[in-house]
Amino acid sequence: MTIKNQRLINVIIVLLAWLTLPFFGQRRFKRFLQATFLIYLVELMTTIVGKNRKWWVFYNKPKSVLFGEFPYIIGPFFVGSLWILRWTYGRFKSFVLLNAVVNAFFAFPITRIAKKLKHYQLVRFNEFQFFLYYFLKSFLWFSILF
Repeated sequence: MTIKNQRLINVIIVLLAWLTLPFFGQRRFKRFLQATFLIYLVELMTTIVGKNRKWWVFYNKPKSVLFGEFPYIIGPFFVGSLWILRWTYGRFKSFVLLNAVVNAFFAFPITRIAKKLKHYQLVRFNEFQFFLYYFLKSFLWFSILF
């Protein structure tokens, strides 16, 4: 994949996520923003660990924050966390089920598509371990936030 194509994919990833926010509601956005920001910070730290331990690798990554993990963190993870908190607030079973579905979607078909597009690939994780990596963190979020 060329750098131009990778940049386009990164922009699409972020825009698609953020374009859903007008449907979220300003009052709800303010309500869940602090919790989502906490999730964002922890996700950023765990991503640094994963990057340093080479759990995954991004192709054609120049030295820019617009590449690699950052578009996923500020796009689908941040916005997705807002939506998940909104839809499941105070309902543990719903929270776990929705996180399982979203994490499975990311760990399996999205990761396979990314590998075919030569966007990123898993190195020291297989897809199931990658799913568990994200899914088990959802219990951390629930215990901290609720």
